Amino acid sequence: MTNVREASYAVFAHFGVDRLFGNPGSTELPMLKGMPFPYVMGLNEAVVMGMADGYARSSGRPALVNLHSSAGTGHSLGNLFTAWKNNAPIVVTAGQQARSILPFDPFLGAERPTEFPRPYVKFAIEPARAEDVPLALARAFAVALTPPMGPVFVSIPVDDWERECEMPALPELSLRTFPDPSGITKIASMLEFAKNPALVLGTAVANGGGWNAAIALAEKAGLSVWSAPYAARETFPEDHPQFAGFINAWRDQIRDALAPHDAILVAGAPVFTYHVEGSGPHWPEGAQLMALTDDPQHLSNLPGGGGVLGDIRAGLEALTARLPARAFAGKTHQLIDPPAEMTAAYVLKRIAALRPAEAVIVEEAPTARGPEHVTLPIMREGGFYSCASGGLGYSLPGAVGVAMGQDDKVIAILGDGAAMYTVQGLFTAFQEQTKVSFCIMNNSAYAALTGFSGEFGMNHVPGCDLTGLDFAKLAEAQGLAARRVESVDELDDALGWSFAEQRPTLLDIRIA
Repeated sequence: MTNVREASYAVFAHFGVDRLFGNPGSTELPMLKGMPFPYVMGLNEAVVMGMADGYARSSGRPALVNLHSSAGTGHSLGNLFTAWKNNAPIVVTAGQQARSILPFDPFLGAERPTEFPRPYVKFAIEPARAEDVPLALARAFAVALTPPMGPVFVSIPVDDWERECEMPALPELSLRTFPDPSGITKIASMLEFAKNPALVLGTAVANGGGWNAAIALAEKAGLSVWSAPYAARETFPEDHPQFAGFINAWRDQIRDALAPHDAILVAGAPVFTYHVEGSGPHWPEGAQLMALTDDPQHLSNLPGGGGVLGDIRAGLEALTARLPARAFAGKTHQLIDPPAEMTAAYVLKRIAALRPAEAVIVEEAPTARGPEHVTLPIMREGGFYSCASGGLGYSLPGAVGVAMGQDDKVIAILGDGAAMYTVQGLFTAFQEQTKVSFCIMNNSAYAALTGFSGEFGMNHVPGCDLTGLDFAKLAEAQGLAARRVESVDELDDALGWSFAEQRPTLLDIRIA
C-alpha cells in the first residue's frame, strides 16, 4: 500500500514527466508536497496551458498541468482549445473541494468538473473513489499519447492525496498504428500514374516525426509539395526546390493553387481547412485525391476522394519504397526582396538574415503570416510552431514552453494584439531565463481584423485601435531587457543584440 500522491508521482515518472506547469491554488496544495521535479509557474492559467503545449510539442514528451478548480480551469480554456487543435499531449489535473463537503455546494467547488473542459479534451474524469486516482491518471496519459494526441482532464478532490491506495500496474505502450497495406497500394497507384502529382502536408506530419519521410517521398517520386492551410508546425524545407508554397484557406484559392495537379495526396491535414464560406468543388475537377492521416475525423469529414488511417511517417516511408523514381518538373516557391521600410515583410526578411542557424520560430502575428511565407523560410525539423485554433494568446507562453523543450534559440514573432492576451508570460520567461527573443510586430491595431472586414463589405471595425501600448516598458516591468525599434537604421543592431543574448529579451518593433 502507498498513498495517492506517491502513487501518482510514480505514474508521472513512468510517462516521462519532468516538471509541473501551474498556478497554485488552495485545492491543489496537498499535491505539491514533496514534488520530485520543478514547478513552472505562470501568472494565470492561460499562460500555464500555452507553456505546457509548447513544451509538449517541442520536447516530444507529455506535459503535466495543474489548475485550480473551476475558476482556474475556466481561465485556461482558450489555450486548452488550442492544445486540442494542436494535438498537444497534455494531462490536466484540477483541484476539487473535499468529498465530504461536496454535497453542500462549497466555496470553490466544481459542480460538474468533467463537463467544463469538454468537448475539447479527449478524456475527462473525476474518479469515484480516492484510491482510483492513480489509475485514472495512468489512463489519462495513455489517452493523451494515443494518436491523434491531445489534452485530457482529471479532477481530484483535495482530500484524496493522503488516502491509502494500491499502486496500479503501469504497462509499456506502443501506440503507433500502421496504415492498411491495401490503402497504401491505392495511394501509390494514384501517384505513380499521374502526370503531375502533388503532396499537401499538414501539422500532423510534424507531430508524427514525418519530416524526413516527406522529403524522401517527394524527392523520389518527383512531387510538388504544398503546405496545408493554417499548418501549425513545419511541414517541409521551404528552401527546397520542390516546395511549391502555401495553400490559403479559401475554397477557390485551393482549387487555383492545385489546378496544375492531376493527383493530390493530403497527409496529416483535413481536406481542407476553410476560413470563409465557399462554393464549388473542394479541389480541381478531374484530379484524384486521397488522404493519409492518423486522425479519424480527417477521414470522416472527407468531401469525396479516398482516405487511409494510420501512422503518417510509416505511410510516407511505405510509399517511398513502393514508388518508382521520377524527376521533379514542377514550380518552386519564390521568396521576395522587400524594400528597406518598416513593414512586416522587411522586418521578417532581416530576421531571416540575422537569426542563428538553428533558431526556432514561434509565430502568432496574423497580419504578418502572409509576408512571413515569402521572406522567412523554415528550413529545419522542429523549426516552427504556431496556433492551430486561430485563438489569440498562445504563442507568447508557447515560445517559453518551446524553449524549455529544446535547447536552441527561440524567436517569437508576435502581433501586438496577440501578445497582450498573455503578456504576463514574460515573467515566467524571466524566472526560467529561457532563450527567447520576443519580437513584437507593433502596428497599433488588431490589423488582421480590419483587413478581413472587406470579406463582409465593411470599411470600419470598432474596437481595433491599440495605440499607446509600450511593450518595452511592459517587458522591463517583468524583468526583461527590452528595446523599442522605430526605424530601419536601428533594426539590424537591435535584432543582432537580441539574438546574441542567452536570456529572454524583447523588441517592440514599430511597423507600418
